Amino acid sequence: MAEQTSGPGGVERPLSPHIQIYRWHIPMLTSILTRITGNALIVSAVLVVWWLLAAATSPEYYAVADAVITSWLGDIVMTLSLWGIWYHFLAGLRHLYYDAGHGLDIPTAEKLGWGLLIGSVVLTVLTIIII
Repeated sequence: MAEQTSGPGGVERPLSPHIQIYRWHIPMLTSILTRITGNALIVSAVLVVWWLLAAATSPEYYAVADAVITSWLGDIVMTLSLWGIWYHFLAGLRHLYYDAGHGLDIPTAEKLGWGLLIGSVVLTVLTIIII
């Protein structure tokens, strides 16, 4: 139970909810993941630009960059980046839908959140299969 604090006039008011008592829900999770994937894609873009610049610089420097980007860690980063691209794309479509005034009720927002999570994973797997 949240602690109480005395407000103006001595009225007892609960403290704001915090992470230990607040229930996570899908729209909140997908909103946070949209921000995380957006920032992670910046890091991935820097890695790809480094790889391309290395290719334009010298064969030795390209060998180093290529070894990093094609290593097991590079494969994980690029796969997660691919998921991040699909996730961010679908989140953008969802926000266009929201901006049109649709899907703002809780049940629809929950379904759209699940669709976003599942759809991004499915599209990532399909892209890996096709590539």
